[in-house]
Amino acid sequence: MNILKQIENYKPYNSQEEKDKEVFLRYLKTFDNYLSRENEYGHICSSAFVLNKERTKIVMIYHNIYKSWGWMGGHADGDSDLLHVAVKEAKEESGLMNVKPISDDILTLDTIPVIGHIKKGKYVPAHVHLSVAYLLEADETEKLSIKEDENSGVRWVPIGDMVGLSVEPSLQYVYDKAIKKMRDLKYIK
Repeated sequence: MNILKQIENYKPYNSQEEKDKEVFLRYLKTFDNYLSRENEYGHICSSAFVLNKERTKIVMIYHNIYKSWGWMGGHADGDSDLLHVAVKEAKEESGLMNVKPISDDILTLDTIPVIGHIKKGKYVPAHVHLSVAYLLEADETEKLSIKEDENSGVRWVPIGDMVGLSVEPSLQYVYDKAIKKMRDLKYIK
């Protein structure tokens, strides 16, 4: 299914997601290069909430750019299979080899502001990430490893600690919403 159809079919969890869905749809209908970082206003990204098999912990990485613990994910970079992007990014950023979807459905939909920053010695101007997030699972006993060009820490944390470990207010909201939705959908207790 193409991205436009996925977003059209997505059932917003709350009023924030209703507004963000409207933004996504306008954006997808306005720009041809929404899957590319060449669109400096914003672009589609795919994010991953990776739970352990017992569904009591979640993987978090310490992002070097944002100086905060957070989820994993990255730019679509032309790949329209956003679930594939979420799995790929989770593996790359955590070192986990066996990551699989708990569901093929989108878990959350968010427009996330990105402040201007330096990446690999070059300035990246402020823009928006149109984030499509998925719920994934991995084995907590599998070895974790740092991806030095992106993060300086990776660890399993109790799900309830996720929000407090982030210092980014906009993402604290996203994480809290995702945890509530996971509970409502009975993925976690």
